[in-house]
Amino acid sequence: MDFFDALRTSSSALSAQRVRMNVISSNLANINTTRTHQGEPYRRKDVVFAAQPNSSFQTMLRSQIARNLSGVRVAGIVSDPSPLQLKYDPQHPDANEEGYVSMPNINLMEEMVNMISATRSYEASVAAINATKGMALKALEIGR
Repeated sequence: MDFFDALRTSSSALSAQRVRMNVISSNLANINTTRTHQGEPYRRKDVVFAAQPNSSFQTMLRSQIARNLSGVRVAGIVSDPSPLQLKYDPQHPDANEEGYVSMPNINLMEEMVNMISATRSYEASVAAINATKGMALKALEIGR
């Protein structure tokens, strides 16, 4: 693995975690949305990651010997199929005949933990990029 492979791997992780943070932010923004444009409560979304093969020609040649995956990509954004929460609020305009309102299936604590995890992953990728840059600079200094 050369410096550019390391930078590509870290930058793909940065992009994936940025998408994850956007989805988490959307979940938090819609924590009380009882009616979307489809007419039903907002459903929690989650990001699915997948390994991404490095696409350089040299890496493809090397991968014939050993399966070489580097990087991550967003494979998709899926809706959480868990049941909606029912809250008793007979005054709410979306309440059913019994006075219950279907609320989104979003757990604030779970979303906050996911946000902290995404932030830490993003910070780790930034640290890896900085370490790679530092190694490249040291290699140039040795060559002087």
